[in-house]
Amino acid sequence: MTEPDSAAHDELIRLRGSIDNLDAALVHLLAERFKCTEQVGRLKARAGFPPADPSREAVQIERLRRLSDDAGLDPEFAEKILNVIIAEVIRNHRQFVED
Repeated sequence: MTEPDSAAHDELIRLRGSIDNLDAALVHLLAERFKCTEQVGRLKARAGFPPADPSREAVQIERLRRLSDDAGLDPEFAEKILNVIIAEVIRNHRQFVED
């Protein structure tokens, strides 16, 4: 068995550190996004608006697909991620209506 390439190992460690930092940034960005959507949900509940807004969601999905394409990210993948986020936002907004 051959010894692993030391330079490749060091590069792997560096890249994994970058991935860990990016994961942390994603979590913090999602937390900030959900703080904003919580405010939206509370406002919608007080004003009598429905928790979901399909026309807004469609606009956001199309916008995200364009941004993803421009950034070199698969738009279908980005849409899947946004759909997960939207579903969680709507679930949270429904809780505000029930409170």
